[in-house]
Amino acid sequence: HTPSFELPLVKDGEQKAVVLLNATTRRGPNHEVIGVICVGQDITQINAMAAEQQRIADDLARLIDSANAPIFGVDPRGMVTEWNRKAAELLG
Repeated sequence: HTPSFELPLVKDGEQKAVVLLNATTRRGPNHEVIGVICVGQDITQINAMAAEQQRIADDLARLIDSANAPIFGVDPRGMVTEWNRKAAELLG
């Protein structure tokens, strides 16, 4: 089992980076645990991009929901699967 976790790196009270750490035990010749091996990956930029994508998605959802025109989403079979408030007002 290799658990992973995010470790924020902080300097002077300010977060500088986030590292994704994966850890596993290091075993000796008799399979006894003699240490831990950690591998880290800087995911600061990935996290920033994911946060920006979520912000944009939230903005678009608010825009669609508050639009003054009915907006529908349909699936490949033509079934309405999503609608905004204006569509609900018009069609009940």
